[in-house]
Amino acid sequence: MAAAMGLRVSGAGFSGGGAEPGARLPAAGPSPAPLTRPLSRQLLSLSRRALRAPRPSSLPARRGCRGGSPADSRKDLLEIPLPPWQERPGEPLQAKRARLLYESRKRGMLENCLLLSLFAKENLNSMTERQLNLYDRLINEPSNDWDIYYWATEAKPTPEVFENDVMVMLREFTKNKNKEQRLRQPDLEYLFEPSQ
Repeated sequence: MAAAMGLRVSGAGFSGGGAEPGARLPAAGPSPAPLTRPLSRQLLSLSRRALRAPRPSSLPARRGCRGGSPADSRKDLLEIPLPPWQERPGEPLQAKRARLLYESRKRGMLENCLLLSLFAKENLNSMTERQLNLYDRLINEPSNDWDIYYWATEAKPTPEVFENDVMVMLREFTKNKNKEQRLRQPDLEYLFEPSQ
C-alpha cells in the first residue's frame, strides 16, 4: 500500500519520494496551535471555579422531565378483567392440593411466591377440604397479589370475606416465629416423600 502511494518504507519509518530515508511524515491535517501559558492557566482556573461553585438554583436539573405535561388521563391503560373465581366442587382432594401447590409457587411477584409456596409446603397436606376451598379462594379471587401480601403481613386489614381460619394460619406463618431463613422456594422433592 505504501508503494502505491509513492512512499518508500525504510527501517525507521515512511519517507516520500524526495525526502531523506527514515524521515517521518507530518501528521494528517493542520496541527493544533499550542496553548499559550496564560490561556492554559485561565482555562484551568475556570474549570476549578466551576467545580467549587454551587449550581445556581435558577438553572434546571439535568435529569428528569422538564416542562409541563398534562395530567395522565389513563386512557391508554388497558385493564384485562379476570374471570370470577369459581369453586370446583367435583375436584379430587389430591388434584386440588397439587393445583394449589402450583398456584402458590407461581404468583407473579417474588414476595408471594416465597411466602405462599413455603406456607403450602407446610400446611396443604393437613388442610381439610373446607380449608382448601378457603385457601383456593384467598389466592385466586383477589385481582391484586399485593393485597394478599399486605393482608398476610398485616399492613392492611383483611376484608371480611377473607377473614377466616386459613387467613389466621397464613398470618401466623408470616410472622416467622422460628426465625427460619426464607430466601427461596422449597425444592419439589418433598412432593414425592410419603405423608406422615
